Amino acid sequence: MDDRLLLGIGSADSQTQHRVTQYFEELKQSAGGWQLCLNALATNSYAGNDHVRFFCFQVIEHYLKTGYANASSIEQQCIREFLKSWIQGLNGAVEEKSFILNKAAQLFVFVCLSDYPCRWPTLFHELNDTLRLGSSSVDMYLRILQAIDDEVADREINHGTPELQRNTLIKDTMRQECITTLVDAWYQILLNYETLKPALVCACLKVVGAYVSWIDIGLVANDRFVPVFLRFMTQPLLRESTCDCIHEIISKGMDPIAKTKLIESFASVLNSAGILSVELQEDDGDYLAKLARLINGMGLQLTVCWQKLVKSHGAKGAAQVTFEALESKVPFMLKFLGSEDDDVSGTISPFAHDYITLLKQLLPLDDKHRAIVQEILYVIIRKMKYDSSFNFDSGGEEEAMFQEYRKELRVIYNNLGALDSELLLRVVSEVFTQTVTRWQVAEFQDVEVAITLLYQLAEALPASNSQHFTGDLVKVSILQEMMKLLMTSGVSCYQHPSFSLQFFETVIRYDKFFSLQPQFIPDV
Repeated sequence: MDDRLLLGIGSADSQTQHRVTQYFEELKQSAGGWQLCLNALATNSYAGNDHVRFFCFQVIEHYLKTGYANASSIEQQCIREFLKSWIQGLNGAVEEKSFILNKAAQLFVFVCLSDYPCRWPTLFHELNDTLRLGSSSVDMYLRILQAIDDEVADREINHGTPELQRNTLIKDTMRQECITTLVDAWYQILLNYETLKPALVCACLKVVGAYVSWIDIGLVANDRFVPVFLRFMTQPLLRESTCDCIHEIISKGMDPIAKTKLIESFASVLNSAGILSVELQEDDGDYLAKLARLINGMGLQLTVCWQKLVKSHGAKGAAQVTFEALESKVPFMLKFLGSEDDDVSGTISPFAHDYITLLKQLLPLDDKHRAIVQEILYVIIRKMKYDSSFNFDSGGEEEAMFQEYRKELRVIYNNLGALDSELLLRVVSEVFTQTVTRWQVAEFQDVEVAITLLYQLAEALPASNSQHFTGDLVKVSILQEMMKLLMTSGVSCYQHPSFSLQFFETVIRYDKFFSLQPQFIPDV
């Protein structure tokens, strides 16, 4: 290794940096470059210089990608021994940087893909043995398992047939040979580091959530793990990761009847512990968003289960059980949808959307479901209002995020119109009339949303060629009354640039009103 040249890593001088980069590229291409780098790491020759060590890992990674599969058994064993010794030496006084650990984890992944199960059948048992060495080895162990899952089980990565066959072999062998031992190790990590190192527990929960998609669900959804999850849900440092873990568990592909039982078992223990009845005024918005995501996942999964069961011959009773389970989640959906925190509300909006779609299959709605639909509508109207701090002149990221969130609310609003047009017209007319008749003393947010609701009716209750004032007499009458009030109330004088724009956009959208009522044209 050229020590003088390596001193230039991180130099501000572009020429020096170019020579260093060129040197490492030469190491990658040379036959023995990887061995130089491996020896440098094994002997800790560049302790304290993380940049050099990272480049060394990159050279070894290049070798694993391009030459390792066809290397001699001696060279392959050399790599394996280095990886084992490296993880064993992690528990010293100096704590490794995260980017070094992640790069090392990638090396384990490449060796696993090439050697497991044929050349290194004991890989995972040897990894388990490192857990007794200390918390740094536990951290590395979890990073390796996460990286392996990312490679062999992530469906978003497009693999060719050989890679898919390889990944299937790895997962099948793990399920048969070592997954029970791995799960036992995860359980011990959760217990041993609950108070000592919560960050390790969170990393372990992420691993559990990742692997549960392709291992036996009974290994983690049982009387051993669930009480631990429940305890973690009461601990501020662990509850967000626990929410994510449970979400992954209930999202596992399963038979709809079994999936319903699984979700209900979690919902029951969480509800009994008062976790689902959390006060939305709680300061921790991130946790509330995670809890909303969990309830959203329950709702979406139960909706899919119900749809499968109603199409299945002889499953009427099971479909009813699933529907009742879904209905029991609606009050939680309504609560979180109405949260003052838009992130929390937006997280559960897919559940609201799918629930409305489901109700379309139950038309005509009974009084109970009409009441739920009306409550959703009132929540949507309230959440569509601008916050008093909204900057209309030079909006930043928060303003842009609210506008995106408002688009989601408009989609739900439109779906409500498709579900129950009569209810939508009645509620919007009431809100519009009550607000516009007192616009002089009303808050801007209330006036603006009232006009927006009228404007949005054209999309919620579409008409062919925008003929909104022909056809359904009830709809025509209500729209005409609202447009008359819009013209005669003087609300157009409201002093706010955003309101003026919304007013005239509404006038343009319902331009055919003025063909029927030309006497209102001067008011425009």
